[in-house]
Amino acid sequence: MSSLLNVGAQALLANQIALQTTGNNIANASTAGYSRQTAVMTQVNGQWTGSGYIGRGVQVTTVERAHSDFLTTQAAQAQSVASMDSTRSDQLSSLEDIFTGGTTGLGASVTDMLNSISDVASTPSDITARNVVLTQAQEMASRFQDAQNRLDDLSSGVTSSLTDGVKTINSLASRIASLNSQISKAQGSGQTPNDLLDQRDQALRDLNAQVQTSTVAADDGSLSVFVGSQALVLSGNASTVSLTKDADGNQQLSLQRGALTSAIPTSTIGGGAMAGLLQFQSTDLPEAQNLLGRMALTITSTVNAQQKLGLDLDGNAGGNFFQPIAVPDAVGASTNTGSATIGATVSDASKLVASSYKLDFGAGGAVQVTRLSDGQISNFAGPLPVTVDGLSIDASAGTANAGDSYVLKPFAAAAGQVSVAMTSPRQLAAASPVQAVAGSANTGSLAVASVSAGSANANLTSPVTLTFTSAGTFDVSGTGTGNPTGVSYTAGQAISLNGWNLTLNGTPKPGDTITVDATTPGYAALNSGNATALLALRDAPVFDGGSLSDGYASLMATVGVRSQSAQYASGISSSIATNLETSRTSVSGVNLDEEAAKLLQYQQAYQASAKMIQIAQSIFDSLLQGMT
Repeated sequence: MSSLLNVGAQALLANQIALQTTGNNIANASTAGYSRQTAVMTQVNGQWTGSGYIGRGVQVTTVERAHSDFLTTQAAQAQSVASMDSTRSDQLSSLEDIFTGGTTGLGASVTDMLNSISDVASTPSDITARNVVLTQAQEMASRFQDAQNRLDDLSSGVTSSLTDGVKTINSLASRIASLNSQISKAQGSGQTPNDLLDQRDQALRDLNAQVQTSTVAADDGSLSVFVGSQALVLSGNASTVSLTKDADGNQQLSLQRGALTSAIPTSTIGGGAMAGLLQFQSTDLPEAQNLLGRMALTITSTVNAQQKLGLDLDGNAGGNFFQPIAVPDAVGASTNTGSATIGATVSDASKLVASSYKLDFGAGGAVQVTRLSDGQISNFAGPLPVTVDGLSIDASAGTANAGDSYVLKPFAAAAGQVSVAMTSPRQLAAASPVQAVAGSANTGSLAVASVSAGSANANLTSPVTLTFTSAGTFDVSGTGTGNPTGVSYTAGQAISLNGWNLTLNGTPKPGDTITVDATTPGYAALNSGNATALLALRDAPVFDGGSLSDGYASLMATVGVRSQSAQYASGISSSIATNLETSRTSVSGVNLDEEAAKLLQYQQAYQASAKMIQIAQSIFDSLLQGMT
């Protein structure tokens, strides 16, 4: 009878554990990271009798969690990539919102400012037309400043998110290290601590959402966690993550173990929100800042240069149209031993490239300049100054030693410095400093179409005479010209000498002359040669061969293409991550319908076990009564 009671009691206990496990599954169906558990039952070894082995019931050997290491790892890695792509896509969408088109966009204000000069070119003495130019210039400057402020706010937001991400990583790393210790102790009992393993897996998933990791399992049940090639968690010990600067001045993650700090190159981090933020901060955002800054520096430099070639309404030489934008000094590496202060100025605005630069000094003053946007290297024997991409780079003080390194960011904050220098509409230099006059004795139909200054020249206003010959050519006489003879003449084709550009129409007769000389005071108020030259800047090829008025369109296209590409990548990686998570949860997740069926199954088995005990007790009572 005792054997029958034991069989019933063991069955009752086993099915009670199965019922409790099923109930626990149902209770945790919505718990993040929970893996479905199953009570594993095995038969108790039978007892030998003369009639053979008689069964001795059932026992629960362990409670097993439904888990696939492969699917868990794959799902976590895919989610990490999706988190990176989604984060970068969100940031690029915010960046794209800054550079809008339409009449309220920055590009429209640039076009409006340049177009407004046309009225001054038509009526140079009209104060109202000059006021419109001044107003449009101030509006353009305001939009440049607004775009720069919004970029700065976006940059600050990314930095704040990176700081928060570092705190999250350190917290999760400490959590995983603590769980490693608990799991190692618990496994000493010979049983698997399912709940602790679920908690660690969830912590790893949360960690991979921040930064992609790889793991190595130890015999004691602990996991070592690596970011790139650096160990973040070793058994029960966690390193500390921090933000540092790389050689190019970009932020990167570093691990600190005691007094040792090891950098984690961003290129080795395959996923996670931190990777998306770092990529955006080091590539996407700087490109937009450089494009905007180059646009601001090119427009202001080009317009200022042409403005200074003209005469204002009072006959004075033109001053700056916009306040000159100062290029910030290069930032030296912390390991530099020299004392040089490295700066740059714009030597040719049409050759500027939207990029930052790294300068590495060698022996004998040699310098290597690396364009960071594409890695192009220019080597110079030295010493400074050197000219690269329209920038003249020089040391304003001190001396650079061999091994010194600097990062030059000429455009990062240039847009915020755009402001109008003119305070009065009369200061607009619409008049040309030179005038062209046809000889009074001319007999041909030769006429002056336009004349304007094209570049600064010491002989700009020196008298120059063009004398036409019977061969349809002309001879030149005047200081600085070299006095060429037999120069071919084509109507409508510009003639350039001493820094001015002259266009003639009509057919000359032999002996006809054109004299180019300094503008007379009375003619200055009626002359619009320089306003015409300012207006012509709209089509000047300055932005990688594109015109001045098309610079903003190029900027919008660059940012837009990056944003669309990031959105596409985010959609694909999100779909992959969703599918892998579905595969993982199909193995580890709780199916309430399945658990409800098991609940009925174990309930019936539990009731049957109880009935077995009841029958065994009844038989045992009958035997006792028969013996009395």
